[in-house]
Amino acid sequence: MEYGLFGLIILVADIYAIYQTLTSGASTVAKIVWTLAILILPVLGFIAWLVAGPRGGARAHI
Repeated sequence: MEYGLFGLIILVADIYAIYQTLTSGASTVAKIVWTLAILILPVLGFIAWLVAGPRGGARAHI
């Protein structure tokens, strides 16, 4: 059970990233690509999503 807590944290982070991706304003193709990247490469996909992934919701423009 060495990786149990780490695995759980990654699972929660990936579920959050997938939810945010699917509710974003990105195109359908972009949503599919990001979701597959997160599912196939859980850690690297999540990090890539944090850096360059689509953002959900409307932003306030100043």
